[in-house]
Amino acid sequence: ATLKADHSFVTEVDLAADRLIAQAIHQHAPDEILLSEELQTGLASLEPAVWVVDPLDGTTNYSLGLHVWGVSIARLVAGQPELGVLYFPLIEELYVAERGQGAYWNSDPIHVRLPDPQQPWPFFSCCSRTHRRYTITIPYKPRILGSAAYSFCMLARGTAAVAFEASPKVWDLSAAWLLVQEAGGVIAPLKGEDPFPVVPDRDYAKLSFPTLAAASVALLTTSHQQIQPKQ
Repeated sequence: ATLKADHSFVTEVDLAADRLIAQAIHQHAPDEILLSEELQTGLASLEPAVWVVDPLDGTTNYSLGLHVWGVSIARLVAGQPELGVLYFPLIEELYVAERGQGAYWNSDPIHVRLPDPQQPWPFFSCCSRTHRRYTITIPYKPRILGSAAYSFCMLARGTAAVAFEASPKVWDLSAAWLLVQEAGGVIAPLKGEDPFPVVPDRDYAKLSFPTLAAASVALLTTSHQQIQPKQ
């Protein structure tokens, strides 16, 4: 693995997977646009649709021989996610969401779940940068999984009550954003601009979107107050 300008890692597998996925999209939808982590980080147009690809989410996990890493692909219409697919091959987990059609994990419907008052340690999924950049007072047991997309999958399937990623890119978020919404959850930027709709003439490799998701609006509001930037 080599270090990129944004201090994330890239491997030959990232590059090869990105090329392979781009070829498949071009074959099946030759008029549609590609936005991907390694090959095409900006857009000239949004029409007729945009495919957003993260060819290997969890590159550090992959490089270290850990099993939580996968592929995230989303199709955006008018800049908004309408279809999302996330696949984590070594743990054999496939997540699919389509606008208005619900969210699925290995073909089974999934839904977010509120914390159980009888369970003392609800799950809070976060990233390695979370506690370096923010003071966290969320009263749930934290877990760092090493994949931004998988973190939000845990929220969507009801394993985590709250999920926060401190610096995800748009390709980390596109499929997972829709998955959380279709599973009944709430997902929003911690502060600043919403990543969607995507727009032309921006280099998305240079943009991060701190993102918070929760099982309800009330829980999102409370959790937002419990994440404060360090001075």
